[in-house]
Amino acid sequence: MARPPPRSGGVASPCVSICRMDSATGWCEGCLRTLDEIAAWGSLDDLARLAVLRHLPARRVAWAQRHPATAAPANPPTNPPATP
Repeated sequence: MARPPPRSGGVASPCVSICRMDSATGWCEGCLRTLDEIAAWGSLDDLARLAVLRHLPARRVAWAQRHPATAAPANPPTNPPATP
């Protein structure tokens, strides 16, 4: 029996709405994906999305070394912080 194709939609985008491309690295300053990865995201299945996400921790380290004052977020925010 053939397995159904992988479904997409379960892996959330790492976008944090800081959408500026760094010319030296080719990465978005907010999510650290390349333009190709960003453009393809909507058509990727979850396995391909996870493959993209696996690159981000090493990119985050490299980004922090190049831009210590503007280190990219570790994870996209899931909920805004509560105001006291």
